[in-house]
Amino acid sequence: MINSCIGLNDLPDEILMIIFKKLNNIDILYSFYDANQRLNKIIHDPIFTSRLTFVEWSLDNFIDLLSCKTILNRFCFRILPEIHNKIKWLGLESSSMKHVLRAAHYPNLDSLGLYNIDEESIRCLFTDETLSSSIFKNQITTLVITINKNDDYLEMLSSVVNIYDYIFSVFTHLIVVALYESSYKDCVRLSFNDSLHPNIRSSTLLKLNIKVQCFNDCLYLLDGRFNQLHTFYVDLVRIRIPHEVENQGDLPNLKCFSLSSNYETLDYDELILPLLNRMSNLEQLGLYLLVYVKETFIDGNHLKKKIINRMPRLNQFTFYIRSSMYTGNKFNLPSTEDIQRTFIDFRNNKIISYVNYFLEAKRSQCHIYSFPPLMEYYGDITNDFPGGLFEYVRV
Repeated sequence: MINSCIGLNDLPDEILMIIFKKLNNIDILYSFYDANQRLNKIIHDPIFTSRLTFVEWSLDNFIDLLSCKTILNRFCFRILPEIHNKIKWLGLESSSMKHVLRAAHYPNLDSLGLYNIDEESIRCLFTDETLSSSIFKNQITTLVITINKNDDYLEMLSSVVNIYDYIFSVFTHLIVVALYESSYKDCVRLSFNDSLHPNIRSSTLLKLNIKVQCFNDCLYLLDGRFNQLHTFYVDLVRIRIPHEVENQGDLPNLKCFSLSSNYETLDYDELILPLLNRMSNLEQLGLYLLVYVKETFIDGNHLKKKIINRMPRLNQFTFYIRSSMYTGNKFNLPSTEDIQRTFIDFRNNKIISYVNYFLEAKRSQCHIYSFPPLMEYYGDITNDFPGGLFEYVRV
């Protein structure tokens, strides 16, 4: 029988491109760099060189793909110096980030991801005068970070504040900042408590994605320190009556706002609604909340009257709201069908709702959410759960 084995060199460029696009850019560059002239030309395409992420997510942490010294040296001494002018994004783990950033001059680098950082690693990086005065100060406009969790809670709060202070003092042209975590169980949050006073501010920042401790912190971030901000995603723990924050003015620059919390709040009417009423120019809104109510569930009629009708420019509204209530001896309580009928005018969204009554406990809850669901949290699933695919819910 004639040997029918086909090698990479036997495949046309179009097929190789299809194959390589399904692989990790780091693996492609490491495996095929300088293999031969033809493969070298293909892997130098911007598809494989403009965005390099040297970390990999694994269950609950980020793994450094450059932990092997041989791989690190091959990239730092051979590959990166050759493709340096094509790189626009670098995603780096704390233990190797300085090696990579110093390996070459990156004239087109404008986006940076720093993973598993702590105060010491970020201080070490930012005290490098060469990097701070060139790449950090003049080039980086998008920054993504994940911060290592510290078992000492108070020390962790202080460390997070210092890291943010470093970031906004060193990166002076930031447009987008996002804080992500490998696991919500290890979530690291910013806090403006009595002993911590973050001095973070920026006149260039347009988009902020952040996790904070409480509603106070959310208000601080909207007090004018980011006066050009138009997109704000915030996840917080406690939604309680704040103190010593008096910024109640309008927020006309905000076009996109998302608020999420995995803890039930009793202060929805006193806090959430007044905050939303300050955002009359919103075009996109996301609410992912657990709310305790006294009289009636949050339904379509409530959303239209209290939120949608007060935002004339709103064209996208995604939400998951679970409202719970003590029913006691109340009668004529709404059914799932009653709640669903309140969404009949929501023409641009498919809305799912269902109600649970727990007779012995004399309490009830109502879930309402837009479809497809975008929330990271889903509270109190029961046998009435309608099913479906929830791509973003974290376990």
